[in-house]
Amino acid sequence: MPRPAPTLDVAAAVQRAAALCVDRKANDVLMLNLKPLTDMTDYFVIASGTSDTHVRSVAEHVTTELKKEGMSVYHIEGLAQGRWVLLDYVDFVVHIFHPALRSFYQLERLWGDAEVTPVGAAAVG
Repeated sequence: MPRPAPTLDVAAAVQRAAALCVDRKANDVLMLNLKPLTDMTDYFVIASGTSDTHVRSVAEHVTTELKKEGMSVYHIEGLAQGRWVLLDYVDFVVHIFHPALRSFYQLERLWGDAEVTPVGAAAVG
């Protein structure tokens, strides 16, 4: 069965993934533009859940809704545990953290040279 053609370009897909995190009440949602810094991927979406269950719920919502729009996830890590879920869409990667792990790994600091765009409640607060 052929895969549906993606209906969004990469920048729009990243914004959509971030908005889907906000839809499920994820905290501190950010988009990092990595294009000028690495060939690994173009963007990160970083978000926090409030519990392992919440982290899993946000991740499942993102994958389900993006699939409806023709964007299948290439690789998923950490979904069973719910501490740090990584959704690899090749051109962008969604990281959904339990707050303690987000604080420990500090991806925003690691990629401190990246342009950061807050999303949702993070954009106003």
